Amino acid sequence: MKNILMLILTLLIASSPAIAENLPSTSAVDAQRDSLISDHKVILIDGKPQVSRDILQNDSIRELIDNFFYDQFTSFSDPAAPYFLFMSRDADLMMGIGGCVRIRAWYDVNAALPVNSFTPYFIPMTKDPANNSKLGATPAGSTIFFRVIGRNKLLGNYQLYIEGNFNGYGGTDFHLKKAYAQINRVTIGYASSTFSDPTALPPTVDANGPSNKISGTSVLVRWMNTYRKRWTVAASVELPRSININTVEGKIGKASQSLPDFAAFLQYAWGRSEHIRLSGLLRTLPYQDLVTDKKHSKLGWGVQLSAVAHPLYPLTVYATLNCGKGHASTTADLQAGDYDLISRNDNPRDMYAPFAYGWCLGLQYNFLPDLFASLSVSESRYLPDKPRPADEYRRGNILSANIFWNLTPRIQAGAEFDTGIRKNWSGESRRANRIGLMAQFSF
Repeated sequence: MKNILMLILTLLIASSPAIAENLPSTSAVDAQRDSLISDHKVILIDGKPQVSRDILQNDSIRELIDNFFYDQFTSFSDPAAPYFLFMSRDADLMMGIGGCVRIRAWYDVNAALPVNSFTPYFIPMTKDPANNSKLGATPAGSTIFFRVIGRNKLLGNYQLYIEGNFNGYGGTDFHLKKAYAQINRVTIGYASSTFSDPTALPPTVDANGPSNKISGTSVLVRWMNTYRKRWTVAASVELPRSININTVEGKIGKASQSLPDFAAFLQYAWGRSEHIRLSGLLRTLPYQDLVTDKKHSKLGWGVQLSAVAHPLYPLTVYATLNCGKGHASTTADLQAGDYDLISRNDNPRDMYAPFAYGWCLGLQYNFLPDLFASLSVSESRYLPDKPRPADEYRRGNILSANIFWNLTPRIQAGAEFDTGIRKNWSGESRRANRIGLMAQFSF
């Protein structure tokens, strides 16, 4: 499977210029987005019910409005653009208030996971007849957001965005998810990491998504620019969200972070929603030697190659391949463990960043623009220099098959079957299965 993934990514890189010239400019995914764009109301702030069609046909104004519907760091599970857009009379300022009410329900078969998301790391390795199956539901993921987009003679184009999620205890506590300001090429605030590529992740009902998913948010300062409408370059300085260290009682402890993470990407796009991206991450990993009472740091790094393409009108291909040392806390499955820094078996005070990698391949087929199914396979693997304790996590795999139906541009229902495997260093493995349902109402 890894060889197949590498072959697909290589073909995408090699053929993208030809694809750009020979394929139609739209796909079923683009058609669905177009239906969403047409399903909104633009209201002048002075109270008039609808802006005249002449204003909306202005290319520069249309481009500003389209910013509500496309973002480099928007994933499938993020809320849709707002239904009501408020515009100033001179069309230099627009504001949208939107969100979604999302309900997920699931039934675990064969092994009941102790968490809401389907994460292989948490598959219990011991069979328990009392917890062999489990029914669950949560409103977690319900969202509300505010977006302001405008243009100014001095500042140029700018954007303000704030989003909150109900993802806390029991899925009912309100937590800040994003809060940032973007002025031309610079973004400042709490936003998606530059190391991530959410648009290259396949659609899933389950909130966890692929095992190797990288989609964290950080307080950052990012510069990003697009050249000739196809090449995009970005670089950022980011405050690490977390560093997971394998502490050793009386010998190794955690230490405060004194340097930021550095992330960057280079992207080539050949369609409205098609691109290939190479991302990188560089970070320092501090720890405290409790015997000598000295602070030390190790270097960590990560690389990701990701792509999304529409080789045929109804077909979408998603692919990600990531690897590194000390980047485990940025991935969906490995962040559950302490795998950024671990101690050597023969010397617990000697810490190092172990190698880890992950991959995902997803296919989406649109029977209609509003009815589609997808299949994805993913893996995360933890590869330290020497074998670890027998009961420690080594590998996690997920296979997800789902179907989604957009009853209207703003009402969506989905059903999914997930099967996952956790394998330990002892060679012991266990499988868990989940049937999930989702209903989502956007506004």
